[in-house]
Amino acid sequence: MKKNEGVNERMRKRKRKNYSVNLKSDKSHYNPALIKKQKEFYKNAKNVKKFKKMLKHQTEQSDHFSTQKLMIENSSAEMKEDKCESERRRKKKYCLEELYRKKHEEKERERMEREAAMMAKKEEREEAQARRKALRDKMLKKTRKGQPLMKYRIEHLLSTIQASSQI
Repeated sequence: MKKNEGVNERMRKRKRKNYSVNLKSDKSHYNPALIKKQKEFYKNAKNVKKFKKMLKHQTEQSDHFSTQKLMIENSSAEMKEDKCESERRRKKKYCLEELYRKKHEEKERERMEREAAMMAKKEEREEAQARRKALRDKMLKKTRKGQPLMKYRIEHLLSTIQASSQI
């Protein structure tokens, strides 16, 4: 019986847990984001309605003569705008070409600087390797009988001691 009681207790805990999950997913709660969306939707609908009403009044009030006058004014304004726009395009095209050229030159300069820095590092590395190789050759020299030559080793020790004393 005690086993069954434990099972019943676990079932009650599960039910409580599920109940809390269901409460969280309930959609009847206050949701400010949803309210904001609804307000925005109704506001937009109101603005559209006003705009349509205004267009309707304008078409009723304007007669044939006024529309022709407006069309003439619009066409002259468009011609002026076209001239200005063509000048802007020319200037814009020139500016864009100039910008492209400047950017390209700047990139080229940066690339050359990087290459120069890389070449300098490469030369330094090669010089250091040559020095190490020469020192290694001297240190590994041996006599005819296979004994190491102490002359170069002593010189190396002396130079290191002098360098450390100077610092």
